[in-house]
Amino acid sequence: MSPRRSNPRVRLLLVDVAARLLLEQGPQALSTRRIAQEAGCSTMAVYTHFGGMSGLVREMVHEGFARLQHYFSLVRETDDPVADIALLGRAYRLNGMANPHLYAVMFGASSIGGFSLSGADRQHGRYTLANVVRCAARCIDAKRFTADDPELVAHQMWTSIHGLVTLELGEYLIAPYTADRCFETQLVSLMVSVGDSVESATESVARSLDRLRVELDAMSPVSGSDEPDARPAG
Repeated sequence: MSPRRSNPRVRLLLVDVAARLLLEQGPQALSTRRIAQEAGCSTMAVYTHFGGMSGLVREMVHEGFARLQHYFSLVRETDDPVADIALLGRAYRLNGMANPHLYAVMFGASSIGGFSLSGADRQHGRYTLANVVRCAARCIDAKRFTADDPELVAHQMWTSIHGLVTLELGEYLIAPYTADRCFETQLVSLMVSVGDSVESATESVARSLDRLRVELDAMSPVSGSDEPDARPAG
């Protein structure tokens, strides 16, 4: 009997299954037997693809950031860099909504029990922030932002948007202060806080919402690791 061919999507399936079990049932659900059962494969697949559970936990973080990078890669540069940076914020939110199971692991919201992540693992995803830094620099060059440190601007955008998305995923935002309402207000406030005018910021944020439907909304949630440029080189 010839050996069964391995499914090229088993690796991603195991990552998704493990992250969902972690989010829904906690670290006690992270066993090779349970994950393999839910994924419909043998326990050996966990060792074949990841070398064991620690490798699988680490891959959840890496895959989560790869998917975020994929969303960011869909945001094209235009002659309105403030609309571009607002759209990056929308892409961040969209990725969190599409991949809440990975989002929780990426930023330590899910306890991983006895499995550990190194400092390098925790910092792995910072390559995605480079997208925001570059765009912030373009906003400064265009005289839309008066702040002179694009990396600090990027961190302001990141921490603010991350906080809102975390609250949205936790279902803490309710009517009349819904996530949509808070997000639109927050985007304008962020742009103004780094030097843009209220009028210009409002126009650019509205423009980014129009672009969202074309550049991001049509995309189905797919793995960033299927994209050639989803992960950092090296």
